[in-house]
Amino acid sequence: MSVPPASEFTDLLARAADGDPSALSEISQRYDAKVRVVARVLLGPALRPYLDSADLAQSVHKSILLGLRESKYEIEGPDQLVALALTVLRRKAAKHWRHLKRQRRLSGDGSNRDEGLTDVLTALSQPSEDPADLVQFRDQVDHLCTHLDEVERQVLDLRMEGFTPSEIADKIGVSRVALRVRLTRLRQRLQASGIGTDWL
Repeated sequence: MSVPPASEFTDLLARAADGDPSALSEISQRYDAKVRVVARVLLGPALRPYLDSADLAQSVHKSILLGLRESKYEIEGPDQLVALALTVLRRKAAKHWRHLKRQRRLSGDGSNRDEGLTDVLTALSQPSEDPADLVQFRDQVDHLCTHLDEVERQVLDLRMEGFTPSEIADKIGVSRVALRVRLTRLRQRLQASGIGTDWL
């Protein structure tokens, strides 16, 4: 699909924000294929039984359109639109993983407590949009996860479920100072593997 001039793209966004069906359709076509491919890669074995990639892509589309109508986004070009869609996709995948882990914890299911850690760390990061590169990145994240000790996995698990550092320190029975040291080391290890840590 050819890239329209900036003024034409701005007009397209404005018409989509006003609910123009043809503009809405064209907007979704600009990122839909990329979102669907990345969604299939992001939804690893832990999430696939619970979430369909097509449903996730549709959820991204609804969020983008709602954001356009509410003027939440400042999008300057097609590439930025695609990047926004993929960011929304990763956040939604991570949110679903958190919800799944929370439900398991509340139900008393403590099995496979680090299941899906690779998936959510990948979803929370900003790796290449190329599916082949993304698969390689997942392998890199998986390698890191296999070398985390039980306490590190527990800290990551609880942090991604929304617990504060103070709450985590109390739960796992360590001092707040000791936890801060662990968090600093974890951030360094994650960042060295290209994993986003703004949530940690």
